[in-house]
Amino acid sequence: MPASSSMSKHQQFARCLQSTQISAMAPFHWLALAFKDIANAPMLSLVYGLVFTLIPAAIMFFVYRFDTHLVILPAVVGFALVGPAFAAGLYDVAWELEKGHKPTLLHSLKSMFRNPAGEWGFAVLLMVIMIVWMRLAALIHALYPNVVNPSFEQLSAFLTLGSIVGGILLVTVFAISAFAPQIMMERRVDIMTAVISSINAVKNNVGAMIVWAALILCLVFVGFITGTAGFIVIMPLLSYASWHAYIAVIKTKKPRGYE
Repeated sequence: MPASSSMSKHQQFARCLQSTQISAMAPFHWLALAFKDIANAPMLSLVYGLVFTLIPAAIMFFVYRFDTHLVILPAVVGFALVGPAFAAGLYDVAWELEKGHKPTLLHSLKSMFRNPAGEWGFAVLLMVIMIVWMRLAALIHALYPNVVNPSFEQLSAFLTLGSIVGGILLVTVFAISAFAPQIMMERRVDIMTAVISSINAVKNNVGAMIVWAALILCLVFVGFITGTAGFIVIMPLLSYASWHAYIAVIKTKKPRGYE
């Protein structure tokens, strides 16, 4: 019995970390802090920005390679799915700057393995969702009219179902990934605790999360219309801002010495 009690005390799975209610305009403050992080760590931001740019560049390549717009929707959703899994290095840069330390590439790379079970589990979770989306997208494409230059009315079923399914998946991924990677990196908790805490924090701050999601979509759109070159700055900016969002929203028992 004592051993069981000790285990329940030190291994609490699927907990829900408390969150703070914030202003709907808080995301603009997160972006302002993110710009400061880029200015304070320009070379690291550039390195990660170039790496992140390869992902949307690959999407654009396939769009032009296969000369069809049908790959755009699943590709954009796929980009939204896998993006959060690769941001841990940039979270570490922002974290080091907040603590008054000088961030380094080696330290940021090591951060990706700070909580390997949780981080790899989260990556697998996103991969499963992405596979589900790709299968659903293939089924939805069956509704695409088999005619040349289809009318909007002929496209309505395809567009409606695709928008509904894609929207549901995007909202789901946004809710679980808004704070889960940051939680697992700082707290080293299990994946269920991180996911449940992230969903709860999003639910408690719907207004701010709508603004934040809109800003993300706008910036991602800017990245694509610049031929993916804009992602060199946009991806570090969003990653740093996501870290500041986590610091602002997820509570700790002991107050942090930074914002």
